[in-house]
Order: sequence, then structure tokens, then C-alpha cells
Amino acid sequence: MKKYLVKILRPSVYPNYGAEFLAAIPRILGGLLLSLEFGSSKFGVPWSQGDQALGFFEVATWFPEDVANFGAPFSWAPLFFAWMVAFTETIGGLFISLGLFTRYWSFLLAASMLGAIFLQKWPSAIEYGSSWPLLPAAGFLWIAIYGLIFGSGRTGLDFWFFGRQASNNN
Repeated sequence: MKKYLVKILRPSVYPNYGAEFLAAIPRILGGLLLSLEFGSSKFGVPWSQGDQALGFFEVATWFPEDVANFGAPFSWAPLFFAWMVAFTETIGGLFISLGLFTRYWSFLLAASMLGAIFLQKWPSAIEYGSSWPLLPAAGFLWIAIYGLIFGSGRTGLDFWFFGRQASNNN
């Protein structure tokens, strides 16, 4: 089991370091933007905006109501789903930017962004006659897909924790 988990966490590497650093820019900036801007507006962390007065790991009151409007199964446990999405965006964004457990967090982020696109943003896009409301969620979805496929590369902590270990076990 441990060997399988390490194999999943082992990132793909590029043959040259320049490509590694260029590929890391969207992951790092996107993860930070997701955490500091999008996630922290829904979730209580030390860097949340002060006007919300959220407790530590507390979800903003408007977010579970928003999630409940998506219908079943989200309406069955809106606080749970809201907490999971807010946690994924806030804490997962940091982990993605650090390149730690990149594939796991990318999977959760992709699921969150697909839900956001199809359940929240798509109806808005149809209403406004423009795809503009889809762009932030679609951008984070692309970052998540890239993270799922390639991991963090040599620029993330996954390589330092799992890349070397996995190459020694093979």
C-alpha cells in the first residue's frame, strides 16, 4: 500500500530545469491566488478578510446556503459540502502552491471547480449570454488537471519527500 501511495505522489519531471520552473509558475501563483483570495473569503483562516469575523476553520454563513441551492446531494448536507470546498480552496491551494500532495489536492480542486462550473457559473453564463463568469473556475480547473497529470515536478515538496524515495524503491 505504501509503495502505491508513494507512486501516486511521485511527480513527473522535465528533462531541463528551465521547463520545470516555467511549469511551476501557474501552480504556485494559482494555488496562492486560490487560497488567499477565493478560499479565504469563504473560510476562517488567519489571512481571511477582517470584515467577516470568521472563527478558525469556520465557513462563511452565505456559503452553505449557496451550496444548498445546487440541489441533491448538496442540499442534504450543505454545511459539509461547503466546508469541504472551502477547505480545499484555502488549505489545498496552499498545498498545491507548495507542491505537497499535489495530485490529491488537485483531484479535490478539480471536483470542486467542476461543481462550481456546472452548478453555479454555467447558469450565470447562460443568463448573461457570456462565458466570462466561467473563467476563474475554468482557470483553476486547468491548474488542477495539470497537477493531476504531472504533479509538482522538481520544484515542489513532493519531489523532495516522495520522488527520491520512490526512485530508491524501484
